[in-house]
Amino acid sequence: MKRSNAIYVTLLVAALATSGVASANEKQDDAIRQLARKSGCFICHAIELDAQGPEGLKPVGPPWKAVAARYRGDKNARKNLTAEVMGGTSVYNRHWKDEASGVAMPPNGVAISEANARKLVDWILSLPK
Repeated sequence: MKRSNAIYVTLLVAALATSGVASANEKQDDAIRQLARKSGCFICHAIELDAQGPEGLKPVGPPWKAVAARYRGDKNARKNLTAEVMGGTSVYNRHWKDEASGVAMPPNGVAISEANARKLVDWILSLPK
């Protein structure tokens, strides 16, 4: 096989392999978004940083890309954020004060299982900058 043909074949195989990965990632994204929608997460949260809440205010909860950026590199993020999803947050510790209009997140144990909350948190933490 000529060198140019070998390069073409290599590029074609790489493109096909990458398209399969993208497709698998898209399916996971869709499944997680569906889980978030079903669990009521999008009532308060958005994914993108520039999202707006009701009547043009900041979203009730922080955008998930902001969450990912804030906790990137924190070895306890998965455990702590899953606990916050399940148990809620305190009105006395508003660590998203300037980025969200809500004062606290309610407990979500009736809306989502801990295993699914963990999957959602993992996905949020994997969001790009």
